[in-house]
Amino acid sequence: MISPYRTFTSFQVNVDAQGNNIVGDAANEPTISVDPTDGNKIAIGWRQFDTWMSDFRQAGYGYTTDAGTTWHFPGVLQNGVFRSDPVTNSDDTGNFFYLSLLVNTFCGDIWRSTNGGQTWTERSPDGGAHSGDKEWFTVDRTPTSMGHGFQYQFWTGGGCSGGEFSRSTDGGATWMSPINIPNGPVWGTLDVASNGNLFIGGGDEGSSFWCIRSSNAQNPNVTPTFDQVTTVNMGGSLVYGGAVNPGGLAGQIFLAVDRSGGPTNNNIYMVATVEPFGATNGTDVMFARSTDGGLTFSAPHRINDDPINHNKWHWFGTVGVAPNGRIDSVWLDTRNAANNTDSQLFFSFSTDGGVTWSPNVAVSNSFNPLEGWPSQNCPIQCKIGDYITIVSDNTGGDVAYAATFNFNPSRGQHEQDVYYVRVSPSGGPTPTPTATASPTPTPTATATPTATATATATATPTATATATPTATPTGTPTPTPTSTPRPTPTPRPRPRPTPPPRP
Repeated sequence: MISPYRTFTSFQVNVDAQGNNIVGDAANEPTISVDPTDGNKIAIGWRQFDTWMSDFRQAGYGYTTDAGTTWHFPGVLQNGVFRSDPVTNSDDTGNFFYLSLLVNTFCGDIWRSTNGGQTWTERSPDGGAHSGDKEWFTVDRTPTSMGHGFQYQFWTGGGCSGGEFSRSTDGGATWMSPINIPNGPVWGTLDVASNGNLFIGGGDEGSSFWCIRSSNAQNPNVTPTFDQVTTVNMGGSLVYGGAVNPGGLAGQIFLAVDRSGGPTNNNIYMVATVEPFGATNGTDVMFARSTDGGLTFSAPHRINDDPINHNKWHWFGTVGVAPNGRIDSVWLDTRNAANNTDSQLFFSFSTDGGVTWSPNVAVSNSFNPLEGWPSQNCPIQCKIGDYITIVSDNTGGDVAYAATFNFNPSRGQHEQDVYYVRVSPSGGPTPTPTATASPTPTPTATATPTATATATATATPTATATATPTATPTGTPTPTPTSTPRPTPTPRPRPRPTPPPRP
């Protein structure tokens, strides 16, 4: 499936050896990595269901060497091994890493690729990366940082070894014993500033959000401590079990740090898909920023710019920061759907550190996210994953998302598949979008620092040189159609139930 929409083209990633759709499988929850030394090399990991008639899923992966036009799907990390919650990332020299959760034990492993995602080697023994539900990790990419090359991981509660956080100083081969994070944040991500400070963005499954800092995680000779905890107002509450994704999240919390070296260097950005305060259905993609190292954050800003309608779904919001400081955000959106279910991928960007944002543009065709669920085992697998992802460079962003463009006649509905699309604020037949105003920033309170355990020595990896990223320009977004009326959706349960972990 190649799905053109205006000046944007989405390319299917989970294809057979001839580049065709694999009828009867399912793929969702993709994460993308791009080689910063060669933008033609991209890898995507996802949850691979070889048949939609089973919940059994494996760690699927695909790669491209021509900037996303042609995709290859060699298979899975381990045949016949039940895996989930795929997260991919890259270091500054172009090595790719893949964090994968073993569902039966809720332990994780790190895999590495040195050839652009074509082949992968397990770095840690099975379960050696500790881990737990909704795990995420990041890599310190700044060569001058004390923690250059370190990997940091956190997950949602407990896991297989207790704790919520771990660190690797040797490229994922070994991991420190897990420790706890103040407030026990869940459903979030983490990133590293250019000075080596680590920031974790997470929440409490509701309306509480935090940015948590460790300034000594970069020191291999100590067990990390967390010395700053800041409450962040995101303007609403996280949603689990929403009408557009009844077995999963409407979106998790994404934190990204600007390492541009310019005026916005070390700004911290948080994006979350939230149900606005006072609403009972529907979500918005909200943004907050810190310009003082996470000490305070701005008031929340609504990135989706359609007329306020608290019954519309703007979901799976995510964010990327380019080396030049531009911020990109993409999300799924029902604003143009009369049934308030069919969704399109939307895009917006900011060139002033998130103070103002460009008019939203749709970048994909519409699709029904309620089709293609593997085995229809509700509520556990009645979802199209829990997130999508973007990696930004100086001219645009590379996006991995799941959609249901392919129709399976034997099943009588569309299939869940993984797609790649390139978004860009410049080039093509339409003008560059004009920025729109955002609310005046206001500070939030900072909690008391929290200390953790005593020092333990770990090995320090050898530093490597940083290469200059290459850019791949594409077409310009086009204006967004106006919203259309929709029937009232089915209410979701409030408060959110506490089911078993759902990788």
